[in-house]
Amino acid sequence: MEARPKIKILLTSTDKMLEVLGWFTVLLLWILVIVNYAKLPETIPTHYNGVGSVDGYGAKGSILILPIVGTCIFVGLTYLNKFPEVFNYAIRITKENAEKQYTNATRMIRYLKLMTGIVFLFINYQTIHVAIGKSNGLSSWFLPLVLIMFGVFPAYFIIKSIRYK
Repeated sequence: MEARPKIKILLTSTDKMLEVLGWFTVLLLWILVIVNYAKLPETIPTHYNGVGSVDGYGAKGSILILPIVGTCIFVGLTYLNKFPEVFNYAIRITKENAEKQYTNATRMIRYLKLMTGIVFLFINYQTIHVAIGKSNGLSSWFLPLVLIMFGVFPAYFIIKSIRYK
């Protein structure tokens, strides 16, 4: 396998905004849990079925799972984003196309980080509301919307990558 060029990708204002918004969602996720933890009953929803109804319950402390997992995913993807030369690409990476390909790929990761943070934030928000009796579940539109989001955005960036040949 031929070594790919290692170049430093400069962040645009869009990239910086995505990073800030992503970190903000992670921070909000933790604040949401910390502020509401004392209000939660000892048993809370821990799982939702495909139509958004609660189908699993667990201990109050399980409310910490999404902030922990979300933070780990966010930090892991942030670290990975420093090495775009190791990503999988739909086309061959050359010195001529590396900057555009790497910029496109790292931006896709930033969008995915932000979307993951938003999804986790919404799930925890709804879990808290279900636990304290203010809501019934996620919603029947939640799963289809998330599947579309996590399909459309990556597809857009992959198509863009192929066009950058």
